[in-house]
Amino acid sequence: MTGKTSHIRISFNSPVILGFTIISFAALLADRLTDGLANNLLFSVYHSSLYNPLTYIRFIGHVFGHAGWEHFMGNMMLLLVTGPLLEEKYGSVNVLTVIFATAVVTGAVNYIFFPRVQLLGASGVVFALILLSSLTGIREGSIPLTFLLVAVMYLGQEIYRGLFVQDHVANLTHIIGGSVGSGLGFLMNRKKRYV
Repeated sequence: MTGKTSHIRISFNSPVILGFTIISFAALLADRLTDGLANNLLFSVYHSSLYNPLTYIRFIGHVFGHAGWEHFMGNMMLLLVTGPLLEEKYGSVNVLTVIFATAVVTGAVNYIFFPRVQLLGASGVVFALILLSSLTGIREGSIPLTFLLVAVMYLGQEIYRGLFVQDHVANLTHIIGGSVGSGLGFLMNRKKRYV
C-alpha cells in the first residue's frame, strides 16, 4: 500500500444540458414562488404584442417553463439521458444551436397559429434530441435504421395523437422539435464528413 488516497470528483460533463436543467429547475421554482407569474411573464409563449420586449424572450424562454413537477421531471429525465452523449459527439455549440432553433421555431409556430394557447415545456427540445441521437451512426450514403424506427414510432405516435386525441399544440410541438433535430442532425453530420 502506498498510502495514497484517490479522490472521486464530480465533473460538469455536459455544460449545455446541465445548464438547461438548472435554468428549467430555477424557472419551476420561480413559477411556484410567484404563483404562476414567472411562467406568464417569461417561461411560456402565447400571442402578445410585438411591441412588448418580453414577447421575444418568451420565444426562447418557453422551453424552460413547466406546468409542474411531473412535467419537469418527465422532460428532464429524457434530456439528461440523451443530451450529454450528443453534446460529447457534436459539441456544446451545436447542441445549443439545436435547442435554440427548436425553441424559436416552436415558439413562433405557437405564436402565429395558436394565438389563444399558452405553450411551455421542453418536450420539443427533447424530441429534437431524441431524433438527433438516432442519427449518431449515420454514414455517407446511408440512413440509420434506428433513425427510421425512431422517426416512425415517435412522430407517428404524435401524428396519431394529433388526429385522434385532439391535443394539437403539444403534438405539433413534438413533431416540429423532431423535425428540427433531424434536419440539423443531417446538416451537422454532412458537415463533419466534409471537414
